[in-house]
Amino acid sequence: MRQYEVMYVLRPDLEEEKVKSNVARYSEVVTNYGGEISKLQEMGKRRLAYEINKFREGYYVLMNFKANSDAVAEAERLMKINDDIIRFMFVRDEK
Repeated sequence: MRQYEVMYVLRPDLEEEKVKSNVARYSEVVTNYGGEISKLQEMGKRRLAYEINKFREGYYVLMNFKANSDAVAEAERLMKINDDIIRFMFVRDEK
């Protein structure tokens, strides 16, 4: 298993329960594939550097985890088809 970090930005107009369900969903994807989450940080609403899909703000979430590449591929696939996520980026830690 390798160490990964993902930061994703949710739409700012989502209700709090919808935000919580999205965060829980992607945490479950990692754990269901045998990964373990070392850090999950909800950073809250912040201003975007540039406008994305007519949004000037976004709800930022940062997650550090250890997992196989299958978990990353599945999480990435789900993030691509979810309209609530406006941006995401996975990074592999080389520590």
